[in-house]
Amino acid sequence: MMPPSGTMLNKPVLMESLIVFTIVLSVHSAVWDQFSWCAIALAIQAFYIQFKWDHLLQLGSAVFQFRTTANSGLLPACMAIPLLGIVMKERCSMAGIVYFERFGIVVACTGMVIALFLSVIAIGITKPVPTNTCILSGTAGSLIIYTMKQSLSVSEVIEVLEVLLIFVYLSMILLYLLPRCFTPGEALLILTGISFVLNQLIKRSLNVIEGRGDPVDFFLLVVVVGIVLLGIFFTALFFFMDSGTWISSMFFHMMTAVLGLGVVMPWLYRLIRTNPLFWLFQFLSQTQARVYLLAYWILLAMFACTIVLYQNAKRSGSKKHQASTVTRKYFHFIVAATYFPGLIHDRQLLYVAAVVCLAVLILLEYIRYFRIKPFGQMLRNLLSLFLDERDSGPLILSHIYLLLGMSLPVWLFPRPCAPKGTLARAGALAPYSGILAVGVGDAVASILGSTVGEIKWPGTKKTFEGTMTAIFAQIITVALILIFDSLVDLNASYSWILVSISLVSLLEAYTTQVDNLLLPLYLQILLMA
Repeated sequence: MMPPSGTMLNKPVLMESLIVFTIVLSVHSAVWDQFSWCAIALAIQAFYIQFKWDHLLQLGSAVFQFRTTANSGLLPACMAIPLLGIVMKERCSMAGIVYFERFGIVVACTGMVIALFLSVIAIGITKPVPTNTCILSGTAGSLIIYTMKQSLSVSEVIEVLEVLLIFVYLSMILLYLLPRCFTPGEALLILTGISFVLNQLIKRSLNVIEGRGDPVDFFLLVVVVGIVLLGIFFTALFFFMDSGTWISSMFFHMMTAVLGLGVVMPWLYRLIRTNPLFWLFQFLSQTQARVYLLAYWILLAMFACTIVLYQNAKRSGSKKHQASTVTRKYFHFIVAATYFPGLIHDRQLLYVAAVVCLAVLILLEYIRYFRIKPFGQMLRNLLSLFLDERDSGPLILSHIYLLLGMSLPVWLFPRPCAPKGTLARAGALAPYSGILAVGVGDAVASILGSTVGEIKWPGTKKTFEGTMTAIFAQIITVALILIFDSLVDLNASYSWILVSISLVSLLEAYTTQVDNLLLPLYLQILLMA
């Protein structure tokens, strides 16, 4: 039952798959339970389904238009969410936090069900029907459904099906509206995340209890759903009218204000039971340290804008000039310098500030994409300098992926899910996954690899020198975290940290997916295992 041969069946894809299998086995060597067999079966069938999707992409037979400069990436994407749910369940079980333990089980099961759903689609549109892959998918599906039956209550099964239903509808809408912006694997990760957020917001809105819940948690849910709905609304609207006129631009600004003040703000008010603007102002100015942090972040943002303007000034009218890899990685170091003091001194402030930044970046991308006056064309000219092969669709998403990669470890676990006395493990480093994998590791690997690297990994442009330097730089960063963050005390978990960093650095060398999104997730999973 060997997968079919083809141009996509090459060393980078096989090595990427081998690294993901190693990560799966490593996680389950530390966390072995009834879901472990399901995860291993899912990984094996995802490996085969990945080649079916690659073949469909080669033939142009996929239902939607996906990014063509990469393979489908289904194996790493299919495993990320189930593994995340499994380690969340294990951590919260140790801490005795029953609610999040059950939520971890729901996350794991939902990730597996969505992966099986994509498998069914791939098998259904592959001609002739692949018998061996059908048997593998059927076996994995039966095992997963049996485990769900043993592990989930009726209400939890309904929640899994709700997220799956939202995922299906979002896939049909967003993949049709945004061709060539994602690979199937990237779409799986992003759309599953949005589906979870929307489902959680609906549940909490219907079951809101006065005085229950932290406003910070609600803030992320409402802002993400609001900004996504805003994009869908304007995409449908500008399908029938020219978005580049002054009348359309005035309508865009007016409707953004109306939807923000008339829908998002009341929705947030219902959840937090106070004026959202007043709450946000009080939260940001609660202590003097927060004001200093905000001022520091504003200076870094101004510095980043200065780099963009300076690089565009150097272009001197040549539209073919593109920013170098070294220049693009400057922004990784700037974002790392932004998140590091926030993680040490005030994680809640960092949580909220990252949500605000995400909303601003997506809103600016709407303005650029729709050519909204007076800034739309200017943003197109400024950001076109920093395009790479991953920005092959109508949207420019690299900077948004960078923010997501740094923020996901903070958003997923804003508070330690561990009992007192057990924080002194590799899991204490989990919030720093974005800084380690993207802010330091990916940036150093790209800079050193593109400037002094000579020995290339087989079948890739990445170099051995870049990967080794990235591992060394992340180890130095861990040492700095130990010095500056008194909550992190690793004790005897150094070997596990070294293995985790090495595996994720190897994944960076071989994956063709958006590493800003994928690498922090896998490093966080390994550090929490």
